[in-house]
Amino acid sequence: MTQPQPSATAIFYRNLRWLKFVDRFGRKGSQILEYIGGLTELLGQAAVGCVTRPFYSTEVLNQMDELGVKSVSITGITALFTGMVLALQTAYSLEAFGGKMFVGRVVSLSLVRELGPVLTALMVGGRVGSGITAELGSMTVTEQVDALRAMAISPVRRLVVPRLIATIFMMPVLTSIADLLGILGGLGIAVLELQMTAQDYITSIWQQLQISDICSGLAKTVFFGLEIAAIGCYNGLRVEGGAASVGQATTRTVVFASICVLVSDFFLTKLFLAL
Repeated sequence: MTQPQPSATAIFYRNLRWLKFVDRFGRKGSQILEYIGGLTELLGQAAVGCVTRPFYSTEVLNQMDELGVKSVSITGITALFTGMVLALQTAYSLEAFGGKMFVGRVVSLSLVRELGPVLTALMVGGRVGSGITAELGSMTVTEQVDALRAMAISPVRRLVVPRLIATIFMMPVLTSIADLLGILGGLGIAVLELQMTAQDYITSIWQQLQISDICSGLAKTVFFGLEIAAIGCYNGLRVEGGAASVGQATTRTVVFASICVLVSDFFLTKLFLAL
């Protein structure tokens, strides 16, 4: 028996669902391309603002204090307890193989290469990125950004460039402090819980850790800082509406910055391993 052919109405609705899917996919794609294009344009304008007058050096210092120094506590606590957990997990996992003496190597390499830069970037993205978006978004909603344009002051040069420079410069500093605190946290666990000597722990780190490991981890943070500050500034300047729009833009910044950090970390790791 031959199967009944679908009716014209069924074919119409099937094609309609397909067209709706294509339309939705196309809109999402165009929004992504528009977002990337606007972000690239903002970075281009910021790059020009970094090398042309006027320079807002005082504002850069203020932002380094606000975005960097005030983030030491959250990044330091995160790294400290991460190092302690790493030391515990490594010791109990390798104890059956007599690998307790490798705790220092595992903790230091894990923190310096990956966990230190990535966790610091995620914490800074949550605190700094959202703060930048909320601040610039509030200024946009209250028309303070338009007032700067009316006074012939570039919002990118006045608001974006100092935050970009401050975040890029402070990210390696925050990561260095986080790496040190994480290694010290592992040292405390190794001495107090694992009955190791501080000399054995430090010697294992000294024998394994290389300058290239430290440089690759710190180099990643420069890109992380650029991504966090650029996304935060762009979302803040694009806010339209009222306070609800500011909250939505803040949430969007945290999500986008976290995704960009994790994705770029993979490609940066591949790049540095290939060098």
